[in-house]
Amino acid sequence: MATTITKPETLVGKRIRRKEDPRLITGTATYVDDIQMPGMHHACIVRSPHAAARIKGIHVKAALELPGVTAVFTGADTKDVGPVPCGASLPGLRVPHHHILAVDRVYFVGHPVAVVVATDRYIARDAADRIEVDYEVLPAVADPEKAIAAGAPAVHPEWPDNVAFHFHQEGGEVDKAFAEAEVVVKERITSQRLIPTSIETRGVVADWNTGDKSLTIYSSSQIPHLLRTLLAMMLGLPEHHTRVVVPEVGGGFGSKLNVYAEEALMGFVAMKIGKPVKWIESRRENYLCTIHGRGHVDYFELAARKDGTMVGLKLKLIQDLGAYHQLLTPAIPTLSVLMMPGLYRFKNIRADIAGVFTNCVPTDAYRGAGRPEATHGIERMVDILAAELKMDPAEIRLKNFIQPEEFPFSTGTGLIYDSGNYDLPLKKAMEIVDYKGLRKQQNDSRKQGRLMGVGISSYGEICAFGPSPATPAGGWECATVRVDPQGKVTVGTGASPHGQGEETTFAQIAADELGVDLDDVLVVHGDTAVVPYGIGTFGSRGTAVGGPALYYALQKLKEKITKFGAMLLDSESVSYSGGCCTCSKTGKSVTLGEIAGASYRAMKLPEGEAPGLEATYFWEPPNFTFPFGAHVAVTEIDRETGKVKVARYVAVDDCGRIVNPLLVDGQVHGGVAQGLGQALYEQAVYDDSGQLLSGELTDYAIPKATMMPWIESHHTETPSPVNPLGVKGVGEAGTIGCSPALVNSVVDALSPLGVRHIDMPLTPEKIWNLLQGGQQ
Repeated sequence: MATTITKPETLVGKRIRRKEDPRLITGTATYVDDIQMPGMHHACIVRSPHAAARIKGIHVKAALELPGVTAVFTGADTKDVGPVPCGASLPGLRVPHHHILAVDRVYFVGHPVAVVVATDRYIARDAADRIEVDYEVLPAVADPEKAIAAGAPAVHPEWPDNVAFHFHQEGGEVDKAFAEAEVVVKERITSQRLIPTSIETRGVVADWNTGDKSLTIYSSSQIPHLLRTLLAMMLGLPEHHTRVVVPEVGGGFGSKLNVYAEEALMGFVAMKIGKPVKWIESRRENYLCTIHGRGHVDYFELAARKDGTMVGLKLKLIQDLGAYHQLLTPAIPTLSVLMMPGLYRFKNIRADIAGVFTNCVPTDAYRGAGRPEATHGIERMVDILAAELKMDPAEIRLKNFIQPEEFPFSTGTGLIYDSGNYDLPLKKAMEIVDYKGLRKQQNDSRKQGRLMGVGISSYGEICAFGPSPATPAGGWECATVRVDPQGKVTVGTGASPHGQGEETTFAQIAADELGVDLDDVLVVHGDTAVVPYGIGTFGSRGTAVGGPALYYALQKLKEKITKFGAMLLDSESVSYSGGCCTCSKTGKSVTLGEIAGASYRAMKLPEGEAPGLEATYFWEPPNFTFPFGAHVAVTEIDRETGKVKVARYVAVDDCGRIVNPLLVDGQVHGGVAQGLGQALYEQAVYDDSGQLLSGELTDYAIPKATMMPWIESHHTETPSPVNPLGVKGVGEAGTIGCSPALVNSVVDALSPLGVRHIDMPLTPEKIWNLLQGGQQ
């Protein structure tokens, strides 16, 4: 059995193209809308045109008379289905009972009222137009500050006001810090509502098997197993008779980290008609009914000494929750509080949150989920403090950073930062852009009447969600590794990647550990009948939590492989490396393929071992991870139009150990695009009656490729001690670091005119008006 083995090169750390890309770019991938089944029916949902109204009657006869219509269901039919679940728990939290179809009243534009089922999607749409609903229109409120004012219309009449919860967090000696401070700066800072805008809208196919009374749901989701658990509860089904399959997902960004009414509704419909049914969300529905992100109004106070040492921070946060709670709605602003001190050493912190109901679609997790708001707030306040003290923005940051020897660092909000060297990315970014030269260039430009700005953002984020006690549904992750009789490897992961690239990075990890070819590893996910239970992909946790689960499963499997190798080589002096077991005494080897074949043939087994090569591991992280970085933006403003040009953008990110630099750069680039969208273009706009005015792509501006600067992406590597891979997560880094860098840059450009702060988005109209007035 002597075999000559060439050890494969190490793959972790290499720029390897994604294994999943060929099917995505050639159009051979399968999305929800590609699924076809015999007898497929189609659903169209009738939605409320009013933000607040009582339902006086629903008339469906004309719809049922249209040929091809199979059924119409209203809230009277679905009222016994469980409510849309809220996984967050806070003291005193008010949780509305949100039915999958409205029963007696509606409380946001787009609220589902009825569903039409037909043999053709166009017939379903025509029939939906025939349904007449009698509404008694009620007053609505769409602004969170107006919603908490005296006399505001009640979004939910069962409560006396629109405050869903109050949340207080405090650390250190805040009053003492502010009393002794030599300077205090204050500012009202908003993070406007954003619409996630995935290329693929939501979609559901439900298939009810009347023979074994089992339900299969195909959904564009980030959390297949949690979706299965919660849908089974809502529909009153045993979970082992419920299957969720997540095919390709055309973007999620947190918006598909949810359980939506339509997913349960399609299950209900399929069970009623005994046929498969498909619902695909239109773009208008997507903007009206899929969650929005952000929605903050923040009042900050930052206390410091005259030498720039920051000593304390206060925050009053008003969170626009929308009309009801989706899965994590109330929890998102608490993440902002956890990260409000950023990368800075001070521990005197006080935060008060008011979570406020409005007659708008709910807010929930959107790329960064609370951390972009926190970073934007503290990074703007640091720049405002620097301007007040006439200090350089880089100098004041370097003065206040937590230092490497202080880790693990306990923050004033109760977190323990794992590791960091915060000076390093900022100094690297400053070197790359020639910071001193830029400042000289800026001074020269100002003498010529040009408006040039330099903006810095030093960000930190909480990732790798996370220890189970700190999460609503468990924070562990699971992986299974199986070697088949030919020696090929299948990895099953409970994480559910949808663009993050774990089909590639997990294959890199497995190939390195097992010493096999990258193409000999297949990563499967997203089907609850195929892979073990898992929590899902969100919060930059895929590789940072799913990766260690895979690593430990591989170690467990290698132990079994080594036992089989020792048996085949008839020696205890055996080690496994490079895809084979080798006897140190004889030099003889057996390959993984030979070991696998013998394990399944099972003519002889090592003592205490079962046939086959398979291992499963559930990994519970002991802490979150805390990536960080520094972004620098250089902008120029056209005095005639107010248009902002991003002349240069440098990102230096530290996400711990890098498994695949190419994929990390891709994640940063995508994140920066969404951060830039918030900073310069995007805003969900409601009028006073709760009508969404930016409800189509014609009215909601997302950045096009031509609007993006060239992103100069660089990295530092500070491994995390939390997991054996040393990884931290990078999926949200670009979004978190980008918006404060850009806003700081634009404010810096306008500072000679007396501008101190501008709220996002920095539209040309807003900048032009400032130029005419000379100040905000």
